[in-house]
Amino acid sequence: MAKIHNYHIDSMQETFNSSVNVTAYPVEDGLPLNDSVQRNPDTFSISGKILDKGKVKNSNDKRKHLKNLMNDGKAIKYVGRLNAKDVLITSFSGTYTSSVGNGFEFTMELQKVRITKTPYIKKKTKKKTSGKKTVKSNKGKAGTGKALKKYHTVKPGENYSNIAKKYGTTIAALRKLNKWPDRSIPAGGRMRVK
Repeated sequence: MAKIHNYHIDSMQETFNSSVNVTAYPVEDGLPLNDSVQRNPDTFSISGKILDKGKVKNSNDKRKHLKNLMNDGKAIKYVGRLNAKDVLITSFSGTYTSSVGNGFEFTMELQKVRITKTPYIKKKTKKKTSGKKTVKSNKGKAGTGKALKKYHTVKPGENYSNIAKKYGTTIAALRKLNKWPDRSIPAGGRMRVK
């Protein structure tokens, strides 16, 4: 007796397969061989009978539902002698025979899906409320709270040093805003200064 996606089945045989892909190219002496091996997903093959139990005639409904799960690519859980969660049905075939009058015999291929977790973690921010009304900054456009960007048209002979002095900023700040090499500042170019 086994269970696939909450359906009880009479499982007769369960087969598993684990494999890897190994490179066909030569590996340089001294390099680790495990860098040339790629693991394949585990696969399972099960066969048995799906039967109508008691007065309820639902083997055809189970067949349709399992087929829909396969076609829709829904991850399911299998519990038998082999246990696996996050598996997909990759093939499903059945046979109606005279030896099984209240259901059908089936063969099913399952493939394990490796679920990974993203390394991205969204930082949770808390709003601090002190009971006082927040006043927005008047920098930049009215009501936006954002500082306006300011640009300078570069004249021949100008460099980061004399432009920094003119606008009261630093050479490092100008380099960061513009990404031009010191000796390649284009004359006539728009240099961001704030």
